[in-house]
Amino acid sequence: MKFLDAEYAVETGPGLGLVEDVLDQFFTDAKLRAVSVHPAYLSLWEAIERNAACGKRFRPRLLMLAYRQLGGRDPAAAARLAAVYELLHNAFLIHDDVIDRDVVRHGVPNLSGHYANKSRRAGATEEAAQHAGMAAGLLAGDLVLAGAYRLHESVAADSGVRAELSAILDHAVFSSIGGELLDVEFARAVEMPSPGEVRTVARRKTAVYSFEAPLQAGAVLAGAAAPAAATLAAFGRDAGIAYQIADDVRGTFGDEADTGKTNSGDLREGKRTVLLSYAASKPQWGRISELMGGAGMTAAEVQKVRDLLTECGARDHAVQLASEHAHAAVKQLGEEIPAALAESLESLMHSLVAGLHSP
Repeated sequence: MKFLDAEYAVETGPGLGLVEDVLDQFFTDAKLRAVSVHPAYLSLWEAIERNAACGKRFRPRLLMLAYRQLGGRDPAAAARLAAVYELLHNAFLIHDDVIDRDVVRHGVPNLSGHYANKSRRAGATEEAAQHAGMAAGLLAGDLVLAGAYRLHESVAADSGVRAELSAILDHAVFSSIGGELLDVEFARAVEMPSPGEVRTVARRKTAVYSFEAPLQAGAVLAGAAAPAAATLAAFGRDAGIAYQIADDVRGTFGDEADTGKTNSGDLREGKRTVLLSYAASKPQWGRISELMGGAGMTAAEVQKVRDLLTECGARDHAVQLASEHAHAAVKQLGEEIPAALAESLESLMHSLVAGLHSP
């Protein structure tokens, strides 16, 4: 089974419909506010909504799964909290596309690409069109991030639980932005970051907000005992690192139709991944470093780099490392985690690793 299929299978209960209802209402309210300002503002919110519509709702699925399996009894409150993490994810995606100068996602123009194309059609120069796209992405990401916090304030919970949930969300945002900064800094550095530094980025940028926080938040809202929430956070740490390494492998070797992103973007950007960190110590590195980096890489050069990464063992190393972290995540699941929840999370990790071996 491909990992993308597994993401959809994490949570199939009726709670997901409630999450969609919350998101629909969120965008309806935002558009009603925006239209009173100016039609152009409404257009931005419509673009944000379209951007969010193609998501797999992976983080809400994890949160709702943990909440339900740990005895939560207010699915409406959980759905609001789950929608917060979907909005957070969308804010980070929009900003990440700006940082990476990506204009396509899921095979179609992303929000920045849409606004850049709109400017081109209006007769703007290429430089002005690109600036318009990046500006729209920056503003849209800010709006969605602010909206996530606003929605978080409306989650029904007592003061103690609310304080815990706020701390989880704050940590997720703080950590993710720190990880993004490290990712940018490492990409510009002359020296290749160490494998440990690459995994630090994976933990901070991805694991905390994609796994640790949703699982922990679902547990806290459900009223689970502190050891269960802590165990889920520990699971999420290794699971998120495994996920990011797997995503890097898919981002270089995967099918664009499955990943929704170009499989040459990371190489053209020179993104510091586990693949490159490993390859930097191998004889093939000289040739890889000559070919890699820059928007001008040809398709043939991209394919040559892929071949060299496979030849030097970087691909196998990354798959093995993802497998090790997936296994470490599963080992965290102790007796304080209900069997059904542990089984679902273990299945997720197995499918992640198995998907990496798919052609």
